[in-house]
Amino acid sequence: MENGGIANGICSQESINGSRDVWSCNSDASSADHLVIMVNGILGSLRAHCSATDWRFAAEQFVKELPDKVFVHCSERNVAILTLDGVDVMGERLAEEILEVIKRRPSLRKISFVAHSVGGLVARYAIGRLYRPCNKTGGGTAYTFQDQVLGTIGGLEAMNFITVASPHLGSRGNKQVPFLFGVTAFEKAASCVIHWIFRRTGRHLFLTDDDEGKPPLLRRMIEDNEECHFMSALCIFKRRVAYSNACYDHIVGWRTSSIRRNSNLPKWDDCLNRKYPHIVHEEHCEAMEKFETSPGKEDCFDELEEELVMGLSRVSWEKVDVSFHDSWQKFAAHSIIQVKDHLTHREGADVIQHMIDHFLM
Repeated sequence: MENGGIANGICSQESINGSRDVWSCNSDASSADHLVIMVNGILGSLRAHCSATDWRFAAEQFVKELPDKVFVHCSERNVAILTLDGVDVMGERLAEEILEVIKRRPSLRKISFVAHSVGGLVARYAIGRLYRPCNKTGGGTAYTFQDQVLGTIGGLEAMNFITVASPHLGSRGNKQVPFLFGVTAFEKAASCVIHWIFRRTGRHLFLTDDDEGKPPLLRRMIEDNEECHFMSALCIFKRRVAYSNACYDHIVGWRTSSIRRNSNLPKWDDCLNRKYPHIVHEEHCEAMEKFETSPGKEDCFDELEEELVMGLSRVSWEKVDVSFHDSWQKFAAHSIIQVKDHLTHREGADVIQHMIDHFLM
């Protein structure tokens, strides 16, 4: 690792592959026992060999607000065109990277994730690989009965799993990729050609992959299997949070990022708190074994999407809806919500502050 700079009590180190560690300069890095993994989205961190990363602003704010408590690792094992290799391949790389960080920092006791866009899916895959059961009872489906599943992620206690504008339900459903304007013909055409542009990752996002006759990867990721305990891993986190753009995100639709049906999308008016001017709705959704009512015709546009909604709803989620409708940069909402560039996307700083203020230590 090479020194990446010191500013405002914040230390950072950057490796030759572009990943960045950030912690408080007030004491040795070993004093922080909570590892926070930040994961970029598709084609993210194109500036991997510069001092900046997609999560640089958020990483520094976390360390500034939680000094000597968190050790932030901004992953860049999957950058630029490497993000086109598929959610599973990226998840394997991320899992290996995390184990390397844990090995270097034996004082770590807890782990949390903050992931943007497709990085949320990559993080979900990685935790499935890193899950280690601990005195688990009830078999691999304990989470369906809302029982306490016990285990660790890479040997660490699982705390916060936070996704930001992540396409949990994939991208093939109606209006799940807003820049296609909800036109059915455009959406069907995109499903047929997406692999030409985004390669294997595109197939995963549009649920068109059929490796060896298996169901699409995102469908497999709502269950446990012999190799990956995806749902048990998700279940052991103390919190699961989905931040979503309610409007003007032309990359990831509101429904897929908030894990909702059309009828579940809430009405929102204005900010809930002056401290967070762009947070327009918050709700806590308890784990559900099944939905009490059957989906209507409008909600059942895609049967596979319905399976994903029901599967992911078997664990509780905090859902935070964000709107930049009053911003002159509103059409860049997908990047602003992350503060991808700390100079041009600063309007999203209140979203990062909201994450920090509600972060479980």
